[in-house]
Amino acid sequence: MANEEDDPIIQEIDVFLARSLLEKLYLFQYPIRPASMTYDDVTHLSAKIKPKQQKVELEMAIDTLNPNYCRSKGEQIALNVDGTCTDESSTYSSKLMDKQTFCSSQAASNVSRYAAAVYKKGELHLTPLHGILQLRPSFTYLDKADAKHREREAANEGGDSSQDEAEDDVKQITVRFSRPETEQARQRRVQSYEFLQKRQAEEHWVHLHYYGLKDSRSEHERQYLFSQGHGLAENTELIKSPSEYLMMLMPPSVEEENDKPMAPSNVLSMAQLRTLPLADQIKILMKNVKVMPFANLMSLLGSGTDPTAVLRCVQQVALLVQGNWVVKSDVLYPKDTSSPHSGVPAEVLCRGRDFVMWKFTQDRWVVRKEVAAVTKLCPEDVKDFLEHMSVARINKGWEFMLPYDEDFVKKHPDIVQRQQMLWMGIQAKLEKVYNLLKEHLTPKKQEAQSAHPLLVSGEQRVNMAKAKVKQNYGQLEKELQKQKAEMKCSEPSAKMDVANIRIKEEPLSVEEPMDTSALESLNNGLVNGLHPAPGSGEPVNGHLPGGHLPGGCIDRVTQELKAFVSSTFKKQFVLTLSELKRLFNLHLASLPPGHTLFSGISDKMLQDMVLDTGCKQILVPFPPQTAASPDELKVYALWEAGDTYDQHRQVLLEIFSKNYRVRRNVIQSQLSQECGEDLNKQEVDRVLKVSFCSLWLDPINA
Repeated sequence: MANEEDDPIIQEIDVFLARSLLEKLYLFQYPIRPASMTYDDVTHLSAKIKPKQQKVELEMAIDTLNPNYCRSKGEQIALNVDGTCTDESSTYSSKLMDKQTFCSSQAASNVSRYAAAVYKKGELHLTPLHGILQLRPSFTYLDKADAKHREREAANEGGDSSQDEAEDDVKQITVRFSRPETEQARQRRVQSYEFLQKRQAEEHWVHLHYYGLKDSRSEHERQYLFSQGHGLAENTELIKSPSEYLMMLMPPSVEEENDKPMAPSNVLSMAQLRTLPLADQIKILMKNVKVMPFANLMSLLGSGTDPTAVLRCVQQVALLVQGNWVVKSDVLYPKDTSSPHSGVPAEVLCRGRDFVMWKFTQDRWVVRKEVAAVTKLCPEDVKDFLEHMSVARINKGWEFMLPYDEDFVKKHPDIVQRQQMLWMGIQAKLEKVYNLLKEHLTPKKQEAQSAHPLLVSGEQRVNMAKAKVKQNYGQLEKELQKQKAEMKCSEPSAKMDVANIRIKEEPLSVEEPMDTSALESLNNGLVNGLHPAPGSGEPVNGHLPGGHLPGGCIDRVTQELKAFVSSTFKKQFVLTLSELKRLFNLHLASLPPGHTLFSGISDKMLQDMVLDTGCKQILVPFPPQTAASPDELKVYALWEAGDTYDQHRQVLLEIFSKNYRVRRNVIQSQLSQECGEDLNKQEVDRVLKVSFCSLWLDPINA
């Protein structure tokens, strides 16, 4: 308090911030001149600037009449620079050093703390400086004098040789080709002093016009040093709290922040990770982990994260494989990169890794030699692909490292369907690039069935059905007795055993036998869902022992078969014969022992029943080179289902009876023309989905 009383406040001055010359005002610091030489005596002949470098060059006239000027020295300098000749290229046309050039250099790199102040009528107006330049004399004229001297010496040496020896001698020239510049060499060249000097020399000079101190234009520009408006709205920068003002006066040191230990570039803590946007967090996690279930990803992102947003972001950097998310290849191998092992470009690596991922969508096991044979990549690259998402098993191959995520598949069927469509597109590209054969597209059988919940063997289905029968044995026994009474079958027929059941044999010349090779992996040797009797010498399609079935049993079989066909085609309006037989085998596996459908169903009976239930065979003109089986080429469709899409379905069937592959716009125009309705794209998609849901999933029509 005593110090404050000793130093009282004499006057309070209002401070204003002028913005008119913001980023345009420079401070020039001239060298010290003789005392006899005032500012008015200096005349600026020319000025030019390089804006990017903030470099200024001024040419000023020297007062040769000043008593401090040495005339003899000025004449000697002009003679050394220009010689005896005087022309337009001469530096000093008056044969006297009557001007001097000044070049600028930056006095301070950070000028944010400096401003030009003007005091007027009790007000202090501040204008921030954009740069502070120190002007120093330039001695380039001495370099020019040295060059003139060297030229004169070279001319004198050349004059001694005779005119007869003026012919040029033949000289050998060595041609060298520069090696391709590496990235490290290029960075060193860019950071070199020679390169920076060359870049600075390439910038063009911008010539300026100099206005004197007393010129009217200078007086007009000087008015911009005053604040144009005194309102507080334009001077909010000066309204700061004491703590903010102190922070501006004493900002934190940059060196203290740099002293903090830095983590490696490839290490990121969870605290740092959660400060990033959600998309970047997911990308970093997937890039480091490679394969991750969705539940683990949610736990790493922390509580409160929206699962919908996570699903939207993860699909941009990963693909779904067996219910788990695997990082995309282009994330691991960005563009313009190459393999560290073989130098193969990133595009080829992405194709090879996509092939490995696609193989794991088909099966849990992948053989390394097969991948190398298809992709034609080196073993080290193939091993890297497999180690990203699988584990090596001795004498078996590489198994996908995570189990099938059944919970995610059940909770998000829309995501699963979208990913399946993406994999279909990737498969089509891989088939074109690698010319994949049929054995590459078909998953191989393994000794142990995978953990996929949808892949259940036929034997397992039969065991499940038998277990269910034992649980409900009493009820099934009553139903069986009732069936025996209705059929009035003989005693041997009533005591049929599942092991003695055979499929009815049809002549080979009339029709084809039921082909179950496509379902071998599902049924494990079953014939229409039943095991053949051990040691039996009868053919696979042989008759039942004891002759033909009675008429009542045949009627019962016909009714059961018709009910199955009708219900199947009401659910899926279009089916191939192969798909229908597969569904029929699954239906047989779910029936209890002794059911009437075990009496033997041939291909002809099945096809006749399809036609009897109101279905029609669609003769789709498949290409001759198709690899599909004959059963896959037979397409049946329900002609009238009694719903609102009957007419649309019939038009579609007519279209596909003429061509097996049709564009969507052709289908849309044909439907609109035949049905008299203007259908949009969404309505056409709904018609296709309702009418051909199963046909589109068939591999020969996809």
